[in-house]
Amino acid sequence: MSYLRGFIPWIVFAVAGSWDWRWAAVAALLTGAALLLQDRRAGIPADAQVLEVSTVVYFAGLAVLAFAFPQSPLKTYDDVASFGWLALTAWGSLAGGRPFTLGIARRRTPPEYWERPEFLRINAIITAAWASSFTLLGLALAVCVLTGAPVWLTIACHVVGLAAPMVFTARYPARVQARLAAVAGSASASPSGPVSASA
Repeated sequence: MSYLRGFIPWIVFAVAGSWDWRWAAVAALLTGAALLLQDRRAGIPADAQVLEVSTVVYFAGLAVLAFAFPQSPLKTYDDVASFGWLALTAWGSLAGGRPFTLGIARRRTPPEYWERPEFLRINAIITAAWASSFTLLGLALAVCVLTGAPVWLTIACHVVGLAAPMVFTARYPARVQARLAAVAGSASASPSGPVSASA
């Protein structure tokens, strides 16, 4: 649910955008700002709010543009631009060595695990999965707009493009932990393992 919370403003924008993209941007901005403020008051560190800060910046800029140029071509490609921005945010956090999922994962992980290579690698891979999905989804939606694809196909792209990284995020850490536990178990059971050596 921590991951889904960060996408609430984008969901608000997607729903409200079917009426008026200008007020949809304002609604998403206010939602994002409220979530960001709530987290700050709760003492959530800045590195756990990469997505929230990026969201507020994006919708602030979009709201200004939407009201200044209501007939802007971006109106047609606002969905594409949204996922393009999310992709830039995810890839940028990865390139900067601070995957955006890292701060989110730390909310539910004991501090003693935060600097472990396994923890950092898991979050780098999960962030890469989200970044790839945002990128592919943005491209797929661009194709849908350019070809005049039916609405159901656009919805299907959204569902697949967001469900895939969600499922991966839920399952991948457990798989890695199980593999590490198996390796540790086989090592302790072997003659050269730590238990035998200490005996």
